[in-house]
Amino acid sequence: MAVAAENQSQPPQNDLPYVLILKPPAAFSIFGDHFFHSPKFQFLKAFESPLPLSQFLLTHAQSVQAILTSASGSVTADTIRLLPHLDLVVTTSQGINHIDCSECRRRGIAVAGAGTIFSTDCADSAVGLLLDVLRKVSAANRYVKQGLWSSQGNYPLGNKVLGGKQVGIVGLGSIGTEVAKRLEAFRCSISYNSRSKKPSVPYTFYPNVVELAVNCDALIICCASTDETHHLIGKEVLSALGKDGVIINIARGPIIDEKELVQCLIKREIRGAGLDVFEHEPDVPVELLALDNVVMSPHNAFCTTESLEELRKTVVGNFEAFFSNEPLLTPVPLDDLPHLSACSW
Repeated sequence: MAVAAENQSQPPQNDLPYVLILKPPAAFSIFGDHFFHSPKFQFLKAFESPLPLSQFLLTHAQSVQAILTSASGSVTADTIRLLPHLDLVVTTSQGINHIDCSECRRRGIAVAGAGTIFSTDCADSAVGLLLDVLRKVSAANRYVKQGLWSSQGNYPLGNKVLGGKQVGIVGLGSIGTEVAKRLEAFRCSISYNSRSKKPSVPYTFYPNVVELAVNCDALIICCASTDETHHLIGKEVLSALGKDGVIINIARGPIIDEKELVQCLIKREIRGAGLDVFEHEPDVPVELLALDNVVMSPHNAFCTTESLEELRKTVVGNFEAFFSNEPLLTPVPLDDLPHLSACSW
């Protein structure tokens, strides 16, 4: 048995450089582990080894030059310290809160992400969720499919869609900017909260999220998940949004205090919510399942067939550039982290 374990921990026998995978990216479950294949490097799959991770890393510490990770696979300082020749971490996500970037910066390890690949898909989903909540599209669909139209009559009316609505965006990075562009077509009045005012945009800036919520009909969360944004949206912000307000989250679940949000929705202290992300995924608060003023999706706002193909090219391109001593395609500036958007894969 020990011999079998030792054999399973051995890397492929050829001269290609090694890229470590701690946990398989979600793309593997859809397309297979050949999805990021390249003739210029090979994968070392820790998740296929029966060895404890620390032992596996110690066994291959001298071989690993790069890591491929995703939002579900943390690259911690402890992991990094076990890999003396690590020089690159590539993530399939746009957000990087699962990587210890401080340790990477200290070690001089480069980080590359998905760039802005997911920005347009996220923006489309954010506006779609907002339209759905306001016009009760999903709820009306269930009403018809359950045969209630013929037995109970017309479904209750929704609200005027977006024309003239005041929409606040939390995080005006690449995703937030794409959301704003789409809302302009609906003649929305757009305002935003960010770490600092952006002189190049015409939208109203609020330095405080509560003040932003007071002046909005809808609040769309597009910011990165950081220590500073954890539970940024809590009771005070939701109360400021008010009983006619709608909140949309296509960023990361922990940005919203989920328990407070659930209570506000149950008590109708806000009008509704469109949620693509949750605080303890894949678990979703059971209370939300019965609410017609909530529209949910399984953390896939960022993901389309086209974007995944672009992701494949970007991930492979980053590794091939690195092993050829060429500039990375989508390097992450580690000295200015919080601006990064939150979508993941």
